[in-house]
Amino acid sequence: MLDDWRLSGSPLLIDGEAVPGARRFATVDPATGEVLGEAADADRDDLDRAVAAARRAFDESGWAGDLALRVRCLRQLREALTRHADELRELTIREVGAPRFLTYGAQLDAPVADLAWFADLAETYDWERDLGRAAPMGVASDRRVVREPVGVVAAITPWNFPHQINLAKLGPALAAGNTVVLKPAPDTPWCAAALGRLILEETDVPPGVVNVVTGTDHTLGARLTADPRVDLISFTGSTATGRAVMRGAAETLKRVFLELGGKSAFIVLDDADLKSACSYAAFAGITHAGQGCAITTRLLVPRNRHDDAVEITARTMEKIGVGDPGDDGTVCGPVISARQRDRIEGHLRLAAEEGGSFATGGHRADRDRGFWIEPTLITGLTNESRTAREEIFGPVLIVLPHDGDDDAVRIANDSPYGLSGAVHGGDLDRARAVARRLRTGTVSVNGGIWYAADVPFGGYKQSGVGREMGVAGFEEYLETKAIAEGAA
Repeated sequence: MLDDWRLSGSPLLIDGEAVPGARRFATVDPATGEVLGEAADADRDDLDRAVAAARRAFDESGWAGDLALRVRCLRQLREALTRHADELRELTIREVGAPRFLTYGAQLDAPVADLAWFADLAETYDWERDLGRAAPMGVASDRRVVREPVGVVAAITPWNFPHQINLAKLGPALAAGNTVVLKPAPDTPWCAAALGRLILEETDVPPGVVNVVTGTDHTLGARLTADPRVDLISFTGSTATGRAVMRGAAETLKRVFLELGGKSAFIVLDDADLKSACSYAAFAGITHAGQGCAITTRLLVPRNRHDDAVEITARTMEKIGVGDPGDDGTVCGPVISARQRDRIEGHLRLAAEEGGSFATGGHRADRDRGFWIEPTLITGLTNESRTAREEIFGPVLIVLPHDGDDDAVRIANDSPYGLSGAVHGGDLDRARAVARRLRTGTVSVNGGIWYAADVPFGGYKQSGVGREMGVAGFEEYLETKAIAEGAA
């Protein structure tokens, strides 16, 4: 797949056809800075055709009403992605800079497997519920509630976990009977185009049901948001862009799902195994170079154990270091681009200006090529600092002392975000009690993993609106209709 696309580029998928696009743009290996090849660069006309195809496929084809076809196509897609897993794995490592070990989990294998769960859910879902007979205002009526697809879904996705996020939107949207226009980030066009290619060549998905539009024109997302032919926007990305999506969708009052930023807290209670907890926090915080919205980037430790916690965490981060994402043992690879590297460096300068110190890291990693930041641990700041409140999206942790459970919860919740969190403690009931008090959409207790197809994911506050995955995520893509029939 890599060699093939270096020669031919990756096409758009519009109305059941591979479309080369009038323009091309480069996709880059973040580990080396080298150009991998080219992708189709969609313009406004391409986007217009994609939306028109999705609208037509929803309104005029039998897709929305053919549950058996939808289930079959989802299972075909899962089988196709599984057959091509080795090729997709190498593509993901090269284009995303994802560590190889992650492709066996959330970067590839897990979201592919999740498609089966959505296919099964669609088969067993209670699409119609009988409410029985009643006589409102003296009129005997037989009533039922029907769940139906929303219509045309615009899925706008980021670069950090492209397969997971693309499939977390496509899977439930298609299972529910919607049609989709997928607009991926320009940093990872091949990952999305590969999905489109397999849908076209190895499934029975009808023309127009899935359209994949790659491109560098950042106004395309805004056009999707405002387009009256689009019924729902499913967006994952920054909180700032999420606000713009909400504003753009307001004109047509379309439904919006937003999965946005995070500044999640990792709380170490005073009865926790400090070495184990802080080592785990270091690993979690710099996995995939910290490029995850739900990664825990504020480490809250007991004040009287602060210095020991800093030493353990810094030592672990130094031991992990950075490495070639293709190597089996790499945890922290490159950041996605020069632009992102420069942005992270701006945050590191800000941390120093605010009075912070670097227990380790604080600079670019010593690599000849590519886009690299050293795993970095910042001390000496308060939770009121910008460094503690703004999402950095790099391999950067900040350590904050707390004075007991109540103080830890206060600090953790004192954030504009509420996406995720973690609690480590010796007494499980106590750790659970702290977890219940966190204003976040997901919480890990003592290393528990919440990611799974059946677990709803999303945030409180400025971390988003709605839920992805699970039954709740599936129902984001459904309308509710009440029908009453006069009884004889």
